[in-house]
Amino acid sequence: MAAKILDGKAIAQKVRDEVREGVARFAAAHGRPPGLEVVLVGEDPASVTHTRNKERVSNEVGIRGRLRALPAGTTEAELLALIAALNADDAVDGILVQLPLPGHIREHAVLDAIAPAKDVDGLHPVNAGLLALGRPGGLAPCTPVGCMRLLAEAGVELAGARAVVVGRSHLVGRPMAQLLLAQHATVAIAHSRTRDLRAICREADVLVAAAGKAKLIGGDWIKEGATVIDVGMSRDDAGKLVGDVDFEAARGRAAWITPVPGGVGPMTIASLLEATLRAAEARVAKQRP
Repeated sequence: MAAKILDGKAIAQKVRDEVREGVARFAAAHGRPPGLEVVLVGEDPASVTHTRNKERVSNEVGIRGRLRALPAGTTEAELLALIAALNADDAVDGILVQLPLPGHIREHAVLDAIAPAKDVDGLHPVNAGLLALGRPGGLAPCTPVGCMRLLAEAGVELAGARAVVVGRSHLVGRPMAQLLLAQHATVAIAHSRTRDLRAICREADVLVAAAGKAKLIGGDWIKEGATVIDVGMSRDDAGKLVGDVDFEAARGRAAWITPVPGGVGPMTIASLLEATLRAAEARVAKQRP
């Protein structure tokens, strides 16, 4: 039996509808919408497309989304000055700096400068630390949060499940593992250099592929009845978008699987909108006497 498809587009629309309702309640109660500032340095075509899409979708749900497009020659000091201004602006609830940054700007210096309460990408050390310690109140990276929503929508029982995350980045792999641990899964983190990666993947009830290597994971690496979340997105030799998993081969063994495209991607932006609303609500609650 072929796997059921986890439709990220449909579930992302559900999340956006929820956010739209929350934003309307927030605006009615506080006289302003939540504010999201997306900062882009340079003119990388993919980054320009992603950031404009974030601005557009934010405004569609009622968030005041604004793209700050800066020239590639912007200095680190100039970027840090902008972030300081956005930190101080009470109408701004979320700040996202599009990565990667030009080589002359230190990524960690920029991410560390964002106020943790406005760090909707969940990459500030304070938010990363809260997630690692399992404490509430922080913001988590949007892609892993979107993956967790996909699992919830599929009704996957995580408590006691064996989960394997293939990928160790601070953007996806590590926070994904921590979110799964918080739901009582037994988690292994693997990567492209893991010895006998195939054997480890075949143990997974839940497999999250986030290595960024096209079709790294073959269909016979999938445990019968597993749930497969494919975060990867690359182009094959024919120029077609593919994930880290051989989709056609894997869907004959998995119970649930995300397509590429149309799986995790839409959930990342939906989770960003959700994080912006959460950040706005938390900031207002903290300001109350």
